[in-house]
Amino acid sequence: MFTARAGQHARAGLRTVVELVRAVVDVALGVAARMVRFVEAWLLDAKRARYGLAVTRILLAATAIGLLLTNFRTRYYAFGSGSAWNGEAAQPLSDFPGIWIFSLFHRIALNDAALTAAYLALLVLAVLVLLGWRTKLVLPVFFVGWVSFIEMNDSLGDQGDNMFRIVLLGLLLADTSSRWSLDARRRAAAGPIAGRWLQRKWRGEPIAPEWTTNLAHNLVLVAVTCHVCFVYASGALYKAGGAPWQQGYAIYNPLSTERFGTWPELTTLLTTAAPMVTVVSWSSIIIQMCFPMMLLMRGTRIIGLLGILSFHIGIAVLMGLPWFSLSMIAIDAIFIRDVTWNHMATTVRDTWRRARTETIPPAPEPSNLPERELTHA
Repeated sequence: MFTARAGQHARAGLRTVVELVRAVVDVALGVAARMVRFVEAWLLDAKRARYGLAVTRILLAATAIGLLLTNFRTRYYAFGSGSAWNGEAAQPLSDFPGIWIFSLFHRIALNDAALTAAYLALLVLAVLVLLGWRTKLVLPVFFVGWVSFIEMNDSLGDQGDNMFRIVLLGLLLADTSSRWSLDARRRAAAGPIAGRWLQRKWRGEPIAPEWTTNLAHNLVLVAVTCHVCFVYASGALYKAGGAPWQQGYAIYNPLSTERFGTWPELTTLLTTAAPMVTVVSWSSIIIQMCFPMMLLMRGTRIIGLLGILSFHIGIAVLMGLPWFSLSMIAIDAIFIRDVTWNHMATTVRDTWRRARTETIPPAPEPSNLPERELTHA
């Protein structure tokens, strides 16, 4: 009898364990199914961060315009015949099978007139990208020209150039002109039409099923997000491994040099207080390390974006690297919600309209004027 009861208890326990495992598996499968549906809906239902990617397009183009304009007077020395010493014009490093197209500037570097013409053409392309005119056709041409231009003199570049190229390559597959562009205005004014492939492509309209363009657009967004997070996290880890950053005096060294100490008075004011130097050095590591995790919640995302914005503004002002900072700020714009961008745009637009429509108070009627003024009249 004891053995029979023990066997019943064992079987009952086994059934309980099986039911518990089944319940856990059902819950796990339900969670997995909900996650799959969420990911599928997020990737395929609509294009995400359209305002953010539009701002990225605008600010990257502004960065290119700024670089081209500020280097125009020294273009021959930096990228033309005067830069022949770097060897790029004689044997382009990017001129190997498959990437010969990125050697456009290398082939005309020693011809000053041709270089100036290509330089100005690239500037025009940057303006068109900023305005969002025929973006689907202009952006690939600009990408090829920009990479060729940047490759002319690696010694003048920085890490912002690498991020610029990587993100610009991704933008080729995203819809960056659906907001704040001439393309968007033209589409809204003309409405959708059914035409030939080339005609629709010229108009900037989608020529593939909507779910495919949504998928490409959103995957670009995911790829850029991952890359930015990797850059910030790896940069923080690299800094944390160095003694200057661990001891809190890392920013003092570059700011004390002639190349990066562009504002001596401001640099002296900042570096005079040792605690301030330590706070800035350590906070840059902390904000970069925590940035990927801070994106997960709206409250921490706002703090992270404000922190990284101040970080890049500090680099632009104190170290004289405005175009590097602007390119990174442009990329970080994708983390601001479309609702926020739309609200900011509406606020600015309404403020501008009120300022323009504000009327001057009407002049008083003649009968209300003082008697002296009536007599004078």
